[in-house]
Amino acid sequence: MKGIMVKQQDGQPILSWGEVMDVTFGPEEVLVDVRATAVNRADLLQARGGYPPPPGASHILGLEMAGVINAVGEGVEGWQPGDRVCALLPGGGYAEQVAVPARMLLRLPDEWSFAQGTAVPEVWYTAYVNLFLEGDLKPGETVLIHAGASGVGTAAIQLAHITDATVFVTAGRADKLAACRDLGATQAINYKEQEFLEIVLAATNGQGVDLILDPVGGAYLERNIKALRPFGRLVNIGLLSGGRGQLDLGLVLRNRLHIIGSTLRNRPPSEKIQITRQFEAGFWHLFHTGELKPIIDRVFPIQEAQAAHAYVARDENIGKVILTL
Repeated sequence: MKGIMVKQQDGQPILSWGEVMDVTFGPEEVLVDVRATAVNRADLLQARGGYPPPPGASHILGLEMAGVINAVGEGVEGWQPGDRVCALLPGGGYAEQVAVPARMLLRLPDEWSFAQGTAVPEVWYTAYVNLFLEGDLKPGETVLIHAGASGVGTAAIQLAHITDATVFVTAGRADKLAACRDLGATQAINYKEQEFLEIVLAATNGQGVDLILDPVGGAYLERNIKALRPFGRLVNIGLLSGGRGQLDLGLVLRNRLHIIGSTLRNRPPSEKIQITRQFEAGFWHLFHTGELKPIIDRVFPIQEAQAAHAYVARDENIGKVILTL
């Protein structure tokens, strides 16, 4: 089969479409013909050599996919060749075929494209896990979502809004701020022109927010802690600005704050299956009704994966960047 291969040239990753090893699938798995996958920040990091896949996972890039089942393992029930599906992956999405545990599958709505399907698993599961399972977000609380126009951000805004939380976001362009407001953000802060800490404190009468979802990391740590109200939770899901920052432990103690680190990719398959089933039970029907929607910025042919990665690296996108086969 064909897939995306990564080679290093002058310290930079070069992505090309070519022959890769065929995949095999087990008795509890299905073989899927991939029709679409997506670009995530983790893919960019892995391509640079900084984010190796979990043990046993494919070394091919791609953390989600949508496609058509080609064949099913002998132990699989409820699925058959021809079914249209999407799924979270530990890797392997940038290829013509991928093996997926059957319990990880979601069935695509009939009216959905494959691009819409692949725009869900990675960012929506990430948003769901870190808002609710890690962050314990409750109706009526206030959440600050950094990088609000990202894939995870656009998902998190919608999930928090539909839960009747008040949503603050940061982003760096006027069109991104407008998109966040359209999705349900009450306060949209241009971090390049405004100090988010000052605006958050002013908007909450000096109290701060209940929860912060942050992919930025070190550069925001000190301000994030100051932006939390007593018993507030900071969930760090990325280190775009690095892994080191200033931390006032006295403030953490006095306000009884929670600092939570969270990743999705390196969780065991059993946990990812549980997350999939919980997300399906709680929210998947809202995609069928249109109350929740995946946000897609651009679609590239997979042969143009290099250009798609460059586009995301420049922080151009609002929502997801999709690769189609």
